[in-house]
Amino acid sequence: MSRSDDEEFELFRQEMTDVTPLAGEEVADIKQAFEPTLAQKERRRAAEAEEAENENFLSTEYVDLVEPEDVIEFHRDGVQAGVYKRLKQGRYSMEASLNLHHHTLVEARTALFNFVKDCHGAGVRTALIIHGMGKHTKPHPALIKSYVNKWLRELGPVLAFHSAQRPHGGRGAAYIMMKKNAEQKQKNREKHAKR
Repeated sequence: MSRSDDEEFELFRQEMTDVTPLAGEEVADIKQAFEPTLAQKERRRAAEAEEAENENFLSTEYVDLVEPEDVIEFHRDGVQAGVYKRLKQGRYSMEASLNLHHHTLVEARTALFNFVKDCHGAGVRTALIIHGMGKHTKPHPALIKSYVNKWLRELGPVLAFHSAQRPHGGRGAAYIMMKKNAEQKQKNREKHAKR
């Protein structure tokens, strides 16, 4: 047997007859009670920044030094010769660029890692990295250039890179070509499936 709403309310009222409501300022504001404090927000931001830095696997350990005038170049197996030649010649339009001038080694590491990750996520296929020639860097010339040469090889999305042509920075810059991201691969599959 079920009770009606009126009966339920009457039973509730009878049980609550000796209860007195809280008065005035003693009532808690639930919305404000669960709002994180400034210190909690700052700790969360610091933890997120540390997590992002831990994701960066690029090493600042030993590097094979290159000379300021050296050409840096690399391509993975499977990159077609014609495609690599066009990249070397700067015949692809650069969809993004990163300038590493005046960066410390640690700043350059973070900037390059995030740049390649963001470009790949956004579907950028070709980009320009301006690393400088580093003729006057101490204690070793071309330190950033040497590390860029190392790091680009370590980054999975990078298919190929080559020192740029003179109008784009010459040996103080490099063209990079990246793999298609998952979305681009899916579009390509759909395009070729319709044929």
